[in-house]
Formats: sequence, C-alpha cells, structure tokens
Amino acid sequence: MKNKIKKNILLIIIFFLITLILIFLSSAPIFLIHPKGNISLLEKKLILTSIVLMLFIITPVLFITIWFFYKYNSTNKNKYKPNWCNSKKIEFFIWIIPIIIIFILGLITFKTTYELDPYKTINNLNKVIEIEVISLDWKWLFIYPKENIATINEIYFPKNTHINFKITSNSVMNSFFIPKLGSQIYSMAGMESKLNLISNESGNYEGFSSSFSGKGFSGMKFNVIVTKNIDNFNKWIKLVKNSKNSVLTQERFNILNKQSENNSVEYFSKVKKNLFKEIINFYK
Repeated sequence: MKNKIKKNILLIIIFFLITLILIFLSSAPIFLIHPKGNISLLEKKLILTSIVLMLFIITPVLFITIWFFYKYNSTNKNKYKPNWCNSKKIEFFIWIIPIIIIFILGLITFKTTYELDPYKTINNLNKVIEIEVISLDWKWLFIYPKENIATINEIYFPKNTHINFKITSNSVMNSFFIPKLGSQIYSMAGMESKLNLISNESGNYEGFSSSFSGKGFSGMKFNVIVTKNIDNFNKWIKLVKNSKNSVLTQERFNILNKQSENNSVEYFSKVKKNLFKEIINFYK
C-alpha cells in the first residue's frame, strides 16, 4: 500500500511540474524570451522578476499540498493530531512573506510604470523617425509625414533609432503590437495614442493586432523591417517614392477604408497633407 501511495505522490509531482512548464510556455512566448529592443528587454526583466517573486509563494504551497496528502491520507495509521489551536510562528510566516513580496512588487511597479511609459521619449543620438499609424478593417496604414510616403502593412526603419509612433483608428478600437520590440498600445477613433520604441538589432519582425476587431482580425498583421543603417532606410524611402501606386488622396483612402482581409503590402509615393489629423478630428 505504501508503495502505491509513493507512486501516486510521484505522479502528482510530475503532474505539477508539467503543468508549471506548460503555463510558462503558454504565457511567455519566444518573443519575450528573446527581445530585440530596449523596451522589450526591460519588460522581460520585469516579467521574470515577477515570476520569481510569485514562485516564493506558489512553490511552498505546492509542496505542502503534496506533503499533506502523504501525511494525512486515510491509510496512514499514525496520523498527527496537534493539540493546539494556533501557532504564532506559522501565522508569522503565512503573513510576513506575502506582505514582503507585495511590498517589493509595489516598488517595482512604481519604478517600471515610469520607465516603461509608452509616451516617454528614448534618449538616442540618432534622429527621431515619426510614423503615423491608422488601424483600418483589417489592415494597417503607416504614414511617414516627414518623408511624405505611406505603406500598407509594412514599416521600415534603421536599428538604434528612436521611433515615435502616433496611433489612431478609423474604425473600432484596435491594438498595435510589435512583441519583440515592446509594449502594445490601443488605437482608438478620435484619439491619438503614442508609443516610443527602438530596435537594438536589425531583422524582420512581426507586428499584429492584439485586440479582437472582427472576422478579419486574424489576418491583421504587418511586417517590421529593421535595417542596419540609415543609408538602407533612405534607399527604401526612394523605392517607395518611385512606386507605381497613385498618391494617397482622400478618394484612395476611402477605398482603403473598406473592409478587406489578408491584405498584401502596398506603397504610396505621396500622401494627402494632414490626413492623420483629419481622421482624428472626424470623430471628435
């Protein structure tokens, strides 16, 4: 009988370990383990710190649960029957450890709320690149106001460069997210959200909507191409300016604004002036 109990305890331990591994893998996808920007690096540190602190509470609870199962199971004839109604030592540890951890988490939250403010500018020697983002059904429109170009479902910028995103919506509320670079932020009609990001490495990353916005939501993705230097970025600007697509006029925008799914990348060599501001003012 004892062998059977030990076997059951072992199975329970294995079950808990597998469960913890699955929870970690499902809640911490690969882009959180391998971030590519300053903001995402700070977010990774914050998430891992929070997990470690929570394990100080969860781990003892799991092992005590297993130990209680073994200690007080029905086959154990030598049951421990305490003759006391309370223990100050136990009460002390039950309360003091969570209080300390909550206090530490509070300090971390206070500090990182300021450090990871999406509106906070990033100190960088390179010039700032502004990108205006408009969420449509179900595609992303990106406008480079200084360069006077626009794209559908593609953004391009050099590494180690401060990118200032200005974000709004011409439809329902959505969520702009580039996981490997940092925070997500909502796009809302009639409002301008801001997000400051930077990439430490060149490469191709995926961006998408992390907020359900209708039947075409699953295909609402965009390419993020981070180049090695500003020269490659300037070459890309010239490529877009020489594209065959017409100017992004109000009429052309009205066509883009119609619902469509799984949209391919498009370039626009010129953009109607103040289009981003007009979209915001339309909903005010």
